[in-house]
Order: sequence, then structure tokens, then C-alpha cells
Amino acid sequence: MQKHTQLYLLLFSLYWAQGLPVGFMTHALPVVLRAQGVSLAHIGGFGLLMLPWAIKVFWAPWVDKFGSDRIGHYRSWILPTQLLTVVILIILSFLPIHTLNQPSYLLAFFVALFVMNSTGATQDIATDGLAVSILKGDQQHWGNMFQVIGSRLGFIVGGGAILWALDWLNWQSTFLILAGLVALNTLPILFFNEKFISTVSLHQKYVADSKIQGTIGQRLKHYLRYFMDSRVMLSWLVVLGSIKIADGLSGPIIKPLLVDLGLSFSQIGIYITMLGALAALFGAGLASLVLSKISRAKALILFSILKVISLTGFVWLAFLHNQGQSIQPKWIYLINAFEDMFAAMLLVVILTLVMQYSRKEYAATDFTFQVSLMATVSGVLYTLSGFAGDYLGYFNYLLVITVVAIFTLVPIYEWVRIEKVKK
Repeated sequence: MQKHTQLYLLLFSLYWAQGLPVGFMTHALPVVLRAQGVSLAHIGGFGLLMLPWAIKVFWAPWVDKFGSDRIGHYRSWILPTQLLTVVILIILSFLPIHTLNQPSYLLAFFVALFVMNSTGATQDIATDGLAVSILKGDQQHWGNMFQVIGSRLGFIVGGGAILWALDWLNWQSTFLILAGLVALNTLPILFFNEKFISTVSLHQKYVADSKIQGTIGQRLKHYLRYFMDSRVMLSWLVVLGSIKIADGLSGPIIKPLLVDLGLSFSQIGIYITMLGALAALFGAGLASLVLSKISRAKALILFSILKVISLTGFVWLAFLHNQGQSIQPKWIYLINAFEDMFAAMLLVVILTLVMQYSRKEYAATDFTFQVSLMATVSGVLYTLSGFAGDYLGYFNYLLVITVVAIFTLVPIYEWVRIEKVKK
């Protein structure tokens, strides 16, 4: 039990470190850019920052194949990537916030964040591979609970606390604190002895990799057979490709809507991002408890429906905004908290199923391939949705997103049907 607890705490620290910079980019950055006068279209363009998360599958096989047996296979990737993240955060601390409305500074800011995202994506590959290797059976949903809790805690600090701190700390101090927290969360993996824990040796990984020979195209075809030759796996890929459509479409719209509703940095930082992340922590724990009582398929259906329902709250807020009606902040906070809670519940079951369908010998690659499929869809739509939001307006656009979200339930029911036939 003690060993399991140590593993959960290790995963918690790694995903927390990963969530700190990602929390800034997904939660704080749209608010900061909007407050500096950046247009919705340009904010949507920052969705390209998520590109490394979408294409990381292309270098995931290298993370699976190469590594130090002495240091630990995945550990030898995690340590340098986290160190590089710390360095980039320190560099970003010297970029003045008031210059973000100038094209040259905005470009430099974008490049630095893109490099940091690429580094974080690589760390994520190795961390996911480590998680798949060390977690078994019922440990998977508990491990993914700690993953979601860790990343959400990163969102609280990297997103909400950053916005709150910017009201009373300067830009440089805030980012140096962020760099220090990432460094602090590097300590558990620094003292972790991977080679005595991992269930798949380097030799097994090399043997598995040697089965795939030929050109890059032939190797890719051979690898994809695992997903394409099974109706269950193919239907599961359709689920992964559709389940994040609504999130991608609404990504660059929600935070600017909150700014235009009149919320301050502190209100968004504390009551939206931080309170929302706390609701997500509760949701992650609740999801794990539910998964111990019902099947993963039933949980996926239930949590997906709740996620769709939560979108209607933002439609209502956008409608009142269009009508020029005043909105009490408590309703905004409540709607956002429920959306974050249901999103975290859904993420726990998705990641548990992703881990279930990942082979031990291709731990990082299989996990990354599935998650990258979701990130690709979400990232592309995030980049394009700013223009649609500008054209349609908040209410019409969020109404369209909600209708689309309802239709994305269809692939989930089809996957459940095929799963039942298989059994």
C-alpha cells in the first residue's frame, strides 16, 4: 500500500509541474491578452501553442525506444524536460507584460511559450509512459485521479493564482515563483528509482520495436493495425476524435466572455480559475468513486451528458449579456464551477480508458497517440473558433457549440454497443 501511495504522489507531482505552465497558457493567457487589447482572432491564433500536444505522437516512439537504463528509462526524459521548463519560465519573467500589444514582443512571447509547450509535451509523453508501466487494473482510475488533481492544481496556480498575483506582484516575481514551483515538483522524480518499479524492461521495449521493420510508412501501418483491425478500437478512436470538439470550439470564447461580462483579473483568477479548479479536484475524486461502482462505459456516457448540460449555462450567460442585463457574479462562478467539475469527471474516465487500451511495451506511444488525437481536434478548432466567435457573437456561437456537443454523444453510444457485442 505504501508503494502504491508513493507512486500516486509521484504522478501527482509530475502532472502538477506539467499543469503549472499549461494552466497559464489555457486559463490566464487569454485574459491577459484580452486585457492588453489583443483581438479575439489573435487570441484564437494562440491555439497554435497547443500544436506540440497534438503532434507529440511523432516523437513518442523515440521516448519509448531510447532512454537510460542507469537513470531510468522515462526518468531520463522527465528530468531534463522539467529543468528546461524552469529555464524558459525564468526567461519569460524578463518580458514586460505591457509590451504584449506590440507585434515583435507578442511574437517573442509566442515563440518562448511554443518552446515551453514542446518541452512540456515531451515530459508528458514520458510521464504517461511511466504511468502506464507502473499502474495495473484498479490502480488505473486512482492513478488518473491523481493525474487530473495534479494538473488541475497546476491550473489553479498557473492560471488563477497568476492572475491574482498580477494585481499585487510584478510580472517578473510572478514568473520566478512559477519557475520555483516547477523546480520543487521535480524533487519526487529526482529521488525515484524507476528501474525497480517499471514492469516493462528496456529489453522488452527493444524486442517489441524490432517487430516493426521497413520504411516509416510500413512501420506506421504496422503500428496502426492495433487500432484499425478491431471494431472496438476503431470506434474508440472515433470517440476520441469527437469528444473534445465542444471544448475546442469554446476554448477561446469562454474567458473573453467573462472579461466582457465585467469580471476583474482577481475575480477571474480566484473565483473562476481557482474555484473552478477546486471544483475539478472534487470532480476527479468523485469520478474515481463512481468508477469503483459502475463500469467505465456507463461512466463515460453519464459524465459526457453532464458536460453537455454544463454548456447550457454559458449559453444563458451569453444571452443575458446580449440583452444588456446585469448578471450577479455568483451565478457566473457557479456555472463555471459545475462545468469544470463535470469536465474533470469526464477526463478521469477518458484517461482511464486510454490507459486500458495502451499496451505495456508501447506505453508512451499508445497513450500519446490516443491523447494526441483529442488534442489535434481540440487544437485545430481552438485556432479557428476565434473567427467564428467574432462573426456570430457569444450567444449564437455558444448555442451552436451546445448543439454540436449533443451530436458528439452518438459515437459514445456506438462504442458502448460494439463493446457489449464483443463481450
